[in-house]
Amino acid sequence: MSNQNYDVVIIGGGPGGYVAAVRAAQLSQKVAIIEREFLGGVCLNIGCVPTKSLLRNAEIVNLLREGKDYGFAFESLTVDYAVAQKRSRQVSDRLVKGVQFLMKKNKIDVYQGIGCLRTATQVEVTAGPDVAAVSGQKFDGVLNAKNIIIATGATPRSLPGMQVDGVKIITSREALELTAVPRRLVVVGAGAIGMEFAYLFRSYGAAVTVIEMLPHVLPLEDDDTAAEVARAFKKQGIATLVDTRTAAVEPTVAGVTVRVKDQGTGAEQAIEADVVLVAIGVAPNSQGIGLAAAGVQTDQRGFIPVDETMRTNVPGIYAVGDVTGKLLLAHVASAQGIVAAEHSAGHETRPIREADYAFMPRATYCHPQVASLGLTEAQAQAQGYEIKVGKFPFLANGKALGLNDKDGFVKIISDARYGEILGAHLVGPEVTELLPELVLAHTWELTAAEIARTVHAHPTLAEVIMEAAHAVEGQAIHV
Repeated sequence: MSNQNYDVVIIGGGPGGYVAAVRAAQLSQKVAIIEREFLGGVCLNIGCVPTKSLLRNAEIVNLLREGKDYGFAFESLTVDYAVAQKRSRQVSDRLVKGVQFLMKKNKIDVYQGIGCLRTATQVEVTAGPDVAAVSGQKFDGVLNAKNIIIATGATPRSLPGMQVDGVKIITSREALELTAVPRRLVVVGAGAIGMEFAYLFRSYGAAVTVIEMLPHVLPLEDDDTAAEVARAFKKQGIATLVDTRTAAVEPTVAGVTVRVKDQGTGAEQAIEADVVLVAIGVAPNSQGIGLAAAGVQTDQRGFIPVDETMRTNVPGIYAVGDVTGKLLLAHVASAQGIVAAEHSAGHETRPIREADYAFMPRATYCHPQVASLGLTEAQAQAQGYEIKVGKFPFLANGKALGLNDKDGFVKIISDARYGEILGAHLVGPEVTELLPELVLAHTWELTAAEIARTVHAHPTLAEVIMEAAHAVEGQAIHV
């Protein structure tokens, strides 16, 4: 790597950074990427991918426990969580090696180290002893760049006064490193991460309590969706305390004491646990990367504001992914990375407008699964829309009954005047795989009526989308 002059230098090798690197290389740009820990970022290594592997194990464990419904039984069923955890690491390792291959295939220079802006066109790389091994060579020096893309991601937050020790008080990262299931687990935060881990560890026998400060679990989702998941969790034996504030977390000799307060009644209680998992969101990795030196502005929370082509306030410097604070999801980071790479190369691109983020697909992989895009019913009404709502249950779907996985529904919210799809909210079997049909429909401005008249194969779970679309006009066939 003798030539340290580049068309674009990317700081961070996660789903935003490495995708931007590949797209830039496809556009004949000379590209360098700097990664301090591991290519693939949080998602591939300590987030989305290993979590989904573990959740698949949980699904199988639960299926085996329902053996009598399928005509088989075990004298004694034993499960080994350590094997599940090992498999999750193997899955991650395979994908990370795939990213390493992509870097070589696209002739992208990978620098192992910490990237820090010196100016608007220079990035200093420091390869200290604490830098983990990635597919690149250690390098101490300065890279010159026509354009820079910041893709440094974010780090899990903790509650004020709560010290994450990685043993009794953990984040999602330490949760993925566990090789044994805690006997008693408290999850603080009922967003996607908290709910997924609650389902996972309950499936392996943990006594789980989920604490959420807002009025319902999955607080960003539609009220009907949240209620359906809450009912399912209750059936699974997971306790959920909503509208409840975590007042204190106190390590003890035996484990941890979590003190909570009901925000409605003021009632207080103490919950004893072996481990507390903190899943209350993230803070941007915007400190210590030289933003001030280059003149890059941040907001009060530390996120980097960007425009619809991912430009910061400094010409030639872009930002993508969680560090922008737009919508903290891996697929959003990748979409932003493509836009940034194309715009920085002077190539035609499809900008991501502020309004577009509401219609990015959102997914939660607990059981039942949750998938959504757009406005909730309450948000649509608050914004003054006259709406039509179509809702269809999986209970009336032949494929869902055959799978013995019949909880949930599809709900479509449509503008009564123009037929525009304002929101879609799915909860039930494999709905994360069903959502793209609705994302495509919204992107190309199809109406619920057009989805309803699109013939869906029978029997499939996707028929529930068709029926919900019919239901928008009060014409559902099978209810």
